[in-house]
Amino acid sequence: MSDEASPPADVTLYWLPLGAGGHCIRLNGRIFEALQARHQHRLVRDLYHSALQVHLGGQRFVIEMTPVLGGHNTDRGVVCEGPVGFRLLGRSPLFRYEVRRWHDGTIPDLAEAVGSPYIVSVDATRAREVLRLAPLVPALVWGRDESHTGEMWNSNSLTAWLLAASGHQMETIGPPAHGRAPGWQAGLAVAGRSDASRHHRATSSG
Repeated sequence: MSDEASPPADVTLYWLPLGAGGHCIRLNGRIFEALQARHQHRLVRDLYHSALQVHLGGQRFVIEMTPVLGGHNTDRGVVCEGPVGFRLLGRSPLFRYEVRRWHDGTIPDLAEAVGSPYIVSVDATRAREVLRLAPLVPALVWGRDESHTGEMWNSNSLTAWLLAASGHQMETIGPPAHGRAPGWQAGLAVAGRSDASRHHRATSSG
């Protein structure tokens, strides 16, 4: 099929200041970053979390990881859930997160996005792959480093995992200048391990 016959598509990345619209989360984020910067002997940076928007064939989807709100609700396009903090705590809805692939969904505090929208691709195949992979993201504990990547797993990990696993060139994708996206490298590392595993199986079977 030629490119001209392919449906219009794009994958767009949004960077939102951590705690946008919520003073408590923003304050806690600043304290966390100040402690991290002191421990790592570097300057304090602005913290961001991320969300994706995908257009494909005239339809629009928002993909984001957030705390569970009001239990299961298909209207938000919830495709999987995971625990927050500790796996045992995840038995309670108060300590669970949800991954949304929300048709015609919204991104809270989108007006506060920085350096956005950033279109990472206009390829229908990659857009379709991002949508396909969303329910398959590893349901790791939010706020823990279960995969031993050196970073905790969070909403940025989801975004980085989806973009890397769907074949995007990650070398040029990152947070705004003077900013940091905790969890981003965790997503890249876990996606890289999956790629290495698939390559190993393919070469072994060959």
